[in-house]
Amino acid sequence: MIANTAPWGAEKATALLVLADGTVIEGHGLGATGHAVAEVCFNTALTGYQEILTDPSYAGQIVTFTFPHIGNVGANAEDIEDLTPAARAGAVGAVFRAEVTRPSNYRSDGGLDEWLKRRGIVAMSGIDTRALTARIRDLGAPHAVIAHAPDGVFDVEALKREAAAWPGLVGLDLAREVTSGQSSTWKETPWSWGEGFAEQTQPSMHVVAIDYGVKRNILRLLAGLGAEVTVVPAMTPAEDILAMNPDGVFLSNGPGDPAATGEYAVPVIRDLLDADVPMFGICLGHQMLALALGGRTVKMHQGHHGANHPVKDHTTGKVEIVSMNHGFAVDGDSLPDGVEETHVSLFDGSNCGISVVGKPVFSVQHHPEASPGPQDSHYLFRRFVNLIRERKGEPALAER
Repeated sequence: MIANTAPWGAEKATALLVLADGTVIEGHGLGATGHAVAEVCFNTALTGYQEILTDPSYAGQIVTFTFPHIGNVGANAEDIEDLTPAARAGAVGAVFRAEVTRPSNYRSDGGLDEWLKRRGIVAMSGIDTRALTARIRDLGAPHAVIAHAPDGVFDVEALKREAAAWPGLVGLDLAREVTSGQSSTWKETPWSWGEGFAEQTQPSMHVVAIDYGVKRNILRLLAGLGAEVTVVPAMTPAEDILAMNPDGVFLSNGPGDPAATGEYAVPVIRDLLDADVPMFGICLGHQMLALALGGRTVKMHQGHHGANHPVKDHTTGKVEIVSMNHGFAVDGDSLPDGVEETHVSLFDGSNCGISVVGKPVFSVQHHPEASPGPQDSHYLFRRFVNLIRERKGEPALAER
C-alpha cells in the first residue's frame, strides 16, 4: 500500500529581489526581515564574506556573491571592517546561490543567518547568481529592492515602484552617513596566528586618517608599521588636521559618488597638498585626491568587486592580484600634467593609482589591506611610511 503524500508543489518564496525594470526574482529569505532599496553588484571573492558585508564602501549596495557556498565558516567578532558595528555601515542586502549551512570553523561564534539579523542585512538564497551576474555584466548594475517576509506575503507592485523611483548612487554623498562621529585614536595592530590582535605601544610617527568609511585593517597595517593613528570625521577642516601636527595624512575608502563627497572633501585635500604633508589614499580617497588635483571621476558600467583583479604597478613593473570594490573610477585621460598614472587594471585598462610629481603624495584604487594575493599590495603601506621616514631623516623600510 502506498502511503498518502502531499501533492508536489513549489516552496513558497520568502524573499524577493525586485529590479527597477520590473523583473522579480524569488528566493528563500534569511537575515533581517523587511526590505531595502539599493544598487545590485556582484563580488567574485571566494572568501571574506564578513569583511565584504561590513565594508562601509558597500553602503547603498546589495552584494551578489558569485561563489555559491557562502556562510559555511560562520561568523565571528574579529572579521568585521566598520569602526562602529552598532551603526551597521556596510551592505544593506546580500544574495547567495546555495542555502547557508551550519558553520564549521574553529573561529566561528555563530551562524551567518543570526549574524545577518543582528547587522540588519536583508538576504536571500536559492537563486541563480550566475544568471544575475551575467545580467549585471551585460546591462549594468540595476537599482532594486530586496525584501524578506517569512510568511511570503509581499506587495510586489509597491516594491516595483520603490525600485524604479530610487535615484541611485550618482550624486549621493554616503561618506557623511558612515564616517566617525568624533575623533579617536587607533592603536590595534594586525592579527597574527594564535595571538590575535596586538597594540601599538611605541609609535614612531603620527598619521591622521580622514574617515570617509575606513576599514579596520587599513588602520591596523598603519599601526603595525609604527604609526599612532588619529581617526577624524570626513568633514574635519584642514586647519584642524594640520593643528594635530601629523607626519602623514591618510585618505580612506568609502561609499557613494566621489564628486558628491568631494564638495566638502576636495577643498580640505587641496589645503593639505599646499601644506606638503605626505599623503596616501585608497579607493574613495584615491578618487577624491584625483579630483583635488584636477581630474574627474566617472560611474562604471558594473564596477569592480572581487579579490582576483590583476593590477600592474608601473613604478616596479610587477603585477599584483588585488581586492577591488568600487563603482566609480578616475578617468585616466583627465589627469593633468604633474600627475602620473602609477597603476592600471589589466582587466579593462582603468586607472588604479596616481602619484604627484615632486610631492610625497600617491593613491590607489584597489584595497591593499584586503590581502587577496595574499599580501601582494602591502608594500604600499611601507611606501607611505617611507615617505614619512624620509622627512624625519630615518632609514627606509624594505618594501618587499
